[in-house]
Amino acid sequence: MAAGRRGAGLRLCATVFLLDMAFCKGFVEDLDESFKDNRKDDIWLVDFYAPWCGHCKKLEPIWNEVGLEMKSIGSPVKVGKMDATSYSSIASEFGVRGYPTIKLLKGDLAYNYRGPRTKDDIIEFAHRVSGALIRPLPSQQMFEHMQKRHRVFFVYIGGESPLKEKYIDAASELIVYTYFFSASEEVVPEYVTLKEMPAVLVFKDETYFVYDEYEDGDLSSWINRERFQNYLTMDGFLLYELGDTGKLVALAVIDEKNTSIEHTRLKSIIQEVARDYRDQFHRDFQFGHMDGNDYINTLLMDELKVPTVVVLNTSNQQYFLLDRQIKNTEDMVQFINNILDGTVEAQGGDSILQRLKRIAFDAKSTIVPSH
Repeated sequence: MAAGRRGAGLRLCATVFLLDMAFCKGFVEDLDESFKDNRKDDIWLVDFYAPWCGHCKKLEPIWNEVGLEMKSIGSPVKVGKMDATSYSSIASEFGVRGYPTIKLLKGDLAYNYRGPRTKDDIIEFAHRVSGALIRPLPSQQMFEHMQKRHRVFFVYIGGESPLKEKYIDAASELIVYTYFFSASEEVVPEYVTLKEMPAVLVFKDETYFVYDEYEDGDLSSWINRERFQNYLTMDGFLLYELGDTGKLVALAVIDEKNTSIEHTRLKSIIQEVARDYRDQFHRDFQFGHMDGNDYINTLLMDELKVPTVVVLNTSNQQYFLLDRQIKNTEDMVQFINNILDGTVEAQGGDSILQRLKRIAFDAKSTIVPSH
């Protein structure tokens, strides 16, 4: 009798699950060749997929949830999916080269999504990119609200100017990553000191930085470098993203489950340097920690001891290791200064020899199972 009830319960759960799936799918439109002519009337968030692609299958339930939530909050953005193998000419027109590819299409513009494939991250991207390129902050209350809501955001302060034109150009390229606002001087918090106007500021890490054309160079490049918080919990995706910034990444490689002093100490040292030496190092360095050494070992083609500190140049695959344990903040600052003045030798890189080593390492990793 009990077994019968259990079986009926399981069948009911399975039915509810399938109904949920079908319900969510109802908010994602299957797109065909007619999409090319009809799409410009609306803003579209589209998943270009291939039926045989494993990553696409993994994304499907998340995509259905995105469709449901966008509909339930009354978003103007329509959610769709297109089999890029069946409609390859349309997919190639939108620059689809791999699967899945997520794009937001707004008028003649197509924005690539490059973030983590989670429901919240995809929806955040859709809200940011579908709205105004530069959003006005009309009051101090609105400014404070944005500070609570966003960990990193950029603000242009002032009237019409060549700098504003550069800011608009940068925003049109980088809106896929971060938020852009404009405000008058009266709206900015009292603790902000501006030597001249107009100005572009980034607010992050409970402080702000002012763009200086002489010190910082091209505005777009500066925004691309400054769009990250100073200290981050790293993963492979973030390290890949940081490759575009030109910054070196100082990383504590630790086991987060290990609460021993040697693991927690290294993480604290990196956090202290990031906080206390921000003005000195933030132009050249990004700081953070990574849980476990699997990804780093693959990157370095070496077995890195945990815990340890490594400094990565993600743009050319070079890295720096100290031949002794870092004991305190002063040790870490000395290590960074030695890297900057060239007295610590870089390892790795992307030379022909390193590329051959990479081919051999990848082949070995494929053949030999990890223990």
